[in-house]
Amino acid sequence: MVLQISNNVSIPLHEITLTPIRAQGAGGQNVNKVSSAIHLRFDIRNSSLPAFYKERLLSLSDSRLTDDGVIILKAQQHRTQEKNRADALERLALIIRRAGHTQKKRKPTRPSGSARKKRVDTKTKRGKVKTLRKKVTDS
Repeated sequence: MVLQISNNVSIPLHEITLTPIRAQGAGGQNVNKVSSAIHLRFDIRNSSLPAFYKERLLSLSDSRLTDDGVIILKAQQHRTQEKNRADALERLALIIRRAGHTQKKRKPTRPSGSARKKRVDTKTKRGKVKTLRKKVTDS
């Protein structure tokens, strides 16, 4: 079994530690005896991810990333352990996909000459209108 990140990148599930834990919050008597939440641990440094992904993930400033380079996720949204397991794995895949996505370089743009001229002309015209609204004084 593998966790598919992209067409070329996948993580074997034996590199991901999934531990069932008790979920927090309300749930009646069941919450105290059933371990339905999932605690996911993924060691970036010891994984089979390409170096590019490892570098990008380790440079993240994310509270879920420890100093040792381990991503820790807690999934307790759903009532069943299977759904929480799937949720945790999907969230891990999303974190890795986002880290691998490079942002397009922004090209700085400037307004065209005609746009600048139009802006100045509009300001001048507006100023004249305001001047004409003033009180007429005898001088």
